[in-house]
Amino acid sequence: MSNTKVLPVLEADGQGVTPCCPPLTERPITAEEAETAARMFKALGDPVRLRLFSAVASHEGGEACVCDVSDVGVSQPTVSHHLKKLKEAGLLTSERRGTWVYYRVEPSVLAAMGKLLALPAAA
Repeated sequence: MSNTKVLPVLEADGQGVTPCCPPLTERPITAEEAETAARMFKALGDPVRLRLFSAVASHEGGEACVCDVSDVGVSQPTVSHHLKKLKEAGLLTSERRGTWVYYRVEPSVLAAMGKLLALPAAA
């Protein structure tokens, strides 16, 4: 059994979705916020994972079958491993349909990542 923990990237606030952490330019982030953000960025720090994440995020309809994103230059078991790591980091969700697994990036995850790295508006 794995000790892996799914990390919430976002939390609902009743008026939409707020990121796990404030923008880096707003205030110093807490140790807990840094752990959450670091896990997310660590998952994206591998070129194959970043390509898979991009392939899923940009796929028509907002979701992709594992068979649609497996052409990233590594074996199918390695693709599955990387998709699992992205899912464990809270960056992807998945659903099994028959023999295939479909992955999707929640739009709120992309919004949270953008907010975390956002620069303050120019005055």
